[in-house]
Amino acid sequence: MTGISLEATDLGDEDLSASNASMVKLLNELDQPVLRFGGNAVDRRFFWTSTNEPLPASYTGSAAQPARAVGPADLTRLNTLLEATGTRVSLTVDLGHYDPARAADMMKHATAILGERLLSVTVGNEPNGFVDNGVRKDGYSLEKYLTELHAYAKAIYAVAPNLPIAGPGAYDQKWWQPFIDADIPQKKILTFHHYPLYSCDGGDPKGSPTMSNLMSQLMHDRAADYHQAALKAGTAAGLETWLPETGIAACPGSNETSKTHASALWTVDYALNAAQLGITQVGFHSSMLTCKGGPPMSAICSAGSYPQGNGEMSGRANFFGISMLAGLGEGKFLKVASNGGGLAFSYALKNPDGSTTVVIVNENNPETAAQMDATITLPGRALTGTMSQLTGPSYAAQDATLIDGTRTEPRPIADRLTVPGFKHGESTQKIKLTAGTVTVLNFTY
Repeated sequence: MTGISLEATDLGDEDLSASNASMVKLLNELDQPVLRFGGNAVDRRFFWTSTNEPLPASYTGSAAQPARAVGPADLTRLNTLLEATGTRVSLTVDLGHYDPARAADMMKHATAILGERLLSVTVGNEPNGFVDNGVRKDGYSLEKYLTELHAYAKAIYAVAPNLPIAGPGAYDQKWWQPFIDADIPQKKILTFHHYPLYSCDGGDPKGSPTMSNLMSQLMHDRAADYHQAALKAGTAAGLETWLPETGIAACPGSNETSKTHASALWTVDYALNAAQLGITQVGFHSSMLTCKGGPPMSAICSAGSYPQGNGEMSGRANFFGISMLAGLGEGKFLKVASNGGGLAFSYALKNPDGSTTVVIVNENNPETAAQMDATITLPGRALTGTMSQLTGPSYAAQDATLIDGTRTEPRPIADRLTVPGFKHGESTQKIKLTAGTVTVLNFTY
């Protein structure tokens, strides 16, 4: 369900290859994730060519945000990484430069090279913002988008008739229903983008990228409300609902939530909250740039000198949050009745083998809150109980988030420690939970 969102120009990055051991390691720690390629770059600096055309002079970028020509050889290289890690991919085609034939050519090659690992294609990235962001200056509108969407969908269907089309990939709710109503082939997925802390100028104090907003009940509730609105629209139309691009804040640069342990806590609760409601894909927007100087919100980053680095990729705190989610495996959500605990959120899964997984996201402040005494009433008498835990010393701590005491993925369930104080054969279990932790408990009966 969870994965990484990248810029479309990153398709041209040679580090996205099975030959990059650090990238293989990261994706394996996310357990068959989805890589989504889109972002602002796709409609501004991304040029697809299957005939080795030179990059047009009008495509300009910078050292950190280069314009790139991408072709079939790049997809072939990417596919080596997908095959080595069980990763799947969703692509976005350029709508900023109107060219349905070029988009169709890209999908013809993508379906041939990536096969079943290619999940979907989206036409354009956040087209609702084209005018405000200067992508299109021709009086662009929702009506114009729908006309162009039809042309793109028709061209793509002609060469890739089995490829699902997702959209609109917008952050404006008004664009969801028109996409749903559009008469286009292979319309399968409603996609929306969401950055909960969006108020970069402080116009909405509750939407500003502050630590107090990030670690709050309101943050959890606002996200649930927005997700439910998208799900209501998608479900009514029989469409799957995806959130392929998200992150804490829409604001560029650093803020007090960036790179922090708190971002890991938020990541786990945000994704589980979305999944429990019914969203089936979540992509956390990231970058292939350097850890020093690169986008601080990115879940992954490269060692070396800014901006492109040396390709030695590693994960930040929010990456370890995604890794905790990946360690949950497949299961169905159970109803959970919970009370007390302050700023804590509980989830439970019934697993295919009959075991139960309980996840408790304790967002209370690790510097000021005491340990929590948690009592868990299970649906049966537990024969075994194991535990994995994500920890950090403070909300603001950077490069200090650990899983079971190390900077790596959770151990396999069979290798995890027994729950402290586990009561064999009892349906009620008690455990002390430290603040600022994500605790995953697995019980068999």
